[in-house]
Amino acid sequence: ERAGIGVRRLRGTGLVADLGAPRPDRRIALRADLDALPIREQTGLEFASQTDGVSHSCGHDVHTTVLLGAALALKATEQRLVDAGIGARLVFQPAEELMPGGAEDVVAQDGLVGVDRIFALHCDPNLDAGQVGLRVGAITAAADQVEVTLSGRGGHTSRPHLTQDLTYALAKVVTDVPAVLSRRLDPRAGAALVWGSIHSGGAHNVIPASGKVGGTLRMLDAGIWEGVERLLEAVVHEVVKPYAVQAEVTITKGVPPVVNDAGCIDALTAAVTGTGAFVAPTPQSLGGEDFAWYLTHIPGAMARLGTRSPGGPTYDLHRGDLVIDEAAIVVGARTLAGVVFSAAAQLAGTPALGGVSPLSAVADR
Repeated sequence: ERAGIGVRRLRGTGLVADLGAPRPDRRIALRADLDALPIREQTGLEFASQTDGVSHSCGHDVHTTVLLGAALALKATEQRLVDAGIGARLVFQPAEELMPGGAEDVVAQDGLVGVDRIFALHCDPNLDAGQVGLRVGAITAAADQVEVTLSGRGGHTSRPHLTQDLTYALAKVVTDVPAVLSRRLDPRAGAALVWGSIHSGGAHNVIPASGKVGGTLRMLDAGIWEGVERLLEAVVHEVVKPYAVQAEVTITKGVPPVVNDAGCIDALTAAVTGTGAFVAPTPQSLGGEDFAWYLTHIPGAMARLGTRSPGGPTYDLHRGDLVIDEAAIVVGARTLAGVVFSAAAQLAGTPALGGVSPLSAVADR
C-alpha cells in the first residue's frame, strides 16, 4: 500500500493485489505462500524468529519477500503493462502447510477470476543461488493422510492364542500394506505409502484391544490418485483378514500433484534467462503443494528457486537450521516480474516484451 498498490484482503492473513491495465486483455497471477511452521529456529541469525517454537523453515518468508520485490518492479514499470493491456495479480496466500491448503479458499474468494496463467517459486536448498529449477509435467506429488485403526480381543501376552494379537496385526499393516499396494499400482504412478506413527498398548505384558497407525500416501499420477481410496481400503482388509481383527481406514484427501504446463515452463525459461540466472533441470518431489489446486482451474507452473550458497552446506526444508542465501531473493523477484511479460507475450502470440527495470531502481522505495 505504501508503494501505491491497492490490495484486497482475504480471510485470515491473505490478500490479493492487481497491477497494470484496469481491464486487461491478459492477466498473469503470481503467488507466494505465507505461513510458518511449528519448528524452533536454530540458525543463530540476527534476524531469527523471535517467536519460540515457530519459524519459516520452509522458506515462505523468502517467497513473500520475492513477491514483494516483483510487485515493486512491476509497479515501477506499470505504464508498460497498461500500454500492452497486461494485468498482474499478486496472491499472498496463507495456510499452504495445512491440508487441503489455503489455495482453494483463495479460489472461493474469486482470487482467480479473470486470471489466464499463474506462477510461483519454491525455495530449493539443493540448488545454488542463481539457479532456477524447471520441469514440465508433475513436479510435486499428490499427498493424502492415512490412518488405519484396528480393534480386537486383547489379553495376556502369555496366552496370545486366546487373543487376536492386535499388535502383530498392526505390524503386518506397517510392512505388508505398502508392499501389496506397490504391486497393485502401476509403478509409473510414483506411489509411496510411508508410516509416521504407531500407537498401541501401554504395558509389556498386555496385548491391547485397539491400536492405530498413521502415515501419508503420495503419488505423481493425478488420475490414479483420484481413485486410490477404494484400493487402499481393500488392501488393508486383505492384509488383516488372517488375524480376525476389525479394521477402519480413514483417508484425508490432501492435494493433487503440481503438473507444470509446458507453455508456462517456456515462459518461465524466458524470464529466467532474461535475468541472467541459469536454468537447472529439477527432479520430481514427493512433497505436497497446494499450488496444485490453482492448476485445476487454469494453466500455470511452479519453479524451484536455488537458495544454497555456492560451495556452502546443503540444508533441508522443514529443519530449524535452514539458512537461505539472500542473493536468491533478487533472482526470484526478477524471475516473477519477468514472467508476467513473457507469459503475456506468449498468450498474445507476440515476441517477448523484454524485461522489467532492474530491482536496484526500486530498492530505495
